[in-house]
Amino acid sequence: MFKNRVVKNASWIIVCKAVQAVLTLVVTVLTARLLEPEGYGVINYAASVTAFFVPIMQLGLNSTLVHELIKRPEQEGRIMGTAVTMSFASAILSVLGIFAFVSVANHSEPETVLVCVVYGTMLLFQSAELLQYWFQAKLLSKYHAIVVLLAFAVISLYKIFLLVAGWGVVWFAAAQSVDYLFIAIGLFVLYKKKADSRLSFSFMTAKELFSESKYYIVSSLMITLFAQTDKVMIKLMIGDAACGYYSAAFTCAGMTSFVFGAIIDSLRPIIFENKSKSREGYENTLSALYTIIIYLSLLQSLVISIASGLVIKIFYGAAYSEAVVPLAILVWYSTFSYLGSVRNIWMLAEGRQRYLWMINLSGALMNVALNAILIPAIGISGAAIASLATQIFANVIIGFIIRPIRENNRLMLRAVNPKYLISAIKTLK
Repeated sequence: MFKNRVVKNASWIIVCKAVQAVLTLVVTVLTARLLEPEGYGVINYAASVTAFFVPIMQLGLNSTLVHELIKRPEQEGRIMGTAVTMSFASAILSVLGIFAFVSVANHSEPETVLVCVVYGTMLLFQSAELLQYWFQAKLLSKYHAIVVLLAFAVISLYKIFLLVAGWGVVWFAAAQSVDYLFIAIGLFVLYKKKADSRLSFSFMTAKELFSESKYYIVSSLMITLFAQTDKVMIKLMIGDAACGYYSAAFTCAGMTSFVFGAIIDSLRPIIFENKSKSREGYENTLSALYTIIIYLSLLQSLVISIASGLVIKIFYGAAYSEAVVPLAILVWYSTFSYLGSVRNIWMLAEGRQRYLWMINLSGALMNVALNAILIPAIGISGAAIASLATQIFANVIIGFIIRPIRENNRLMLRAVNPKYLISAIKTLK
């Protein structure tokens, strides 16, 4: 019965993210074609700058809330209310931080500054998305999925209207905030209807939550740093058009990420449950997750890499031909990034999250250094190589260097064995 609930929960997440991915792709392609590489580059620059502040807004709570809710179900109202309040307060500071950064970095580009600040206001409403982890913990993700789908569908149509009407990048940036506002309202309404506990705030609970989540702030910030630094550096070192080409490649490389995200999100609760029941069951489930992620990601990376030219031509057109080579490289980047997501579940379950800052700081420094060397030498393809090398180092190699997390690498390597693929599928049935 429990596994049936997990499958149903996963199905809702996958359907939601699949529809969302399709709508995102449609809007993204129209954006790229109608705004052309320069305008598309500005929007993606704003998205990248905002992404740097998402970990600060989330305070690492997105990585620990499911675990906290399973551990202390009797305090769920206080936990969720406190988490959302903490995140909203941090979001206010984050928007101010975005304004400060772009005012200095882009002081001669007033439109870019305005686009970035308007885009960044989405963080105020995105803080309410922490409520989704209550639905995940209760295996009720269909409600979150419905809210997201409705909001995303309406805003996608609105974005298409803005693009066709030629209203420009500022209005397009504002639509992002409206999207998250609708989602926030829907989640609050559904939580009130479905939850037994009212949302409340507690300084003591805030202290307890922060003591667990603080390790993930720097970790997530470093992940964002080596996920978004390339776009920011390309924009500042080469220009808007190059940023547009690279963003096109990056979008295509991650267009199937909703599948992997849904699988990981759905199995997170059952991994934590199994940890408290059986060491063998816990390790088997974790290895099964690794096996599915590894083989699915390798398959999609191979297909997209071979067909990179066709993919760019179909979705973006001949104007984005410079994105072909970066796409063939970046798609392998995503394969290794999913391994990091699974590893983070293991680290939380084992209480090893204090090592995350070492992993991600090393990766971030490596990424910045490689970008600084490779972008001037070979352009956006150099940024793609830097990103791939960083993911391999941070999610695989460093696991053999830091002794306390070598056990995770053992489970990862066990999952690579093809004989575990069939057993992994059976485990998830």
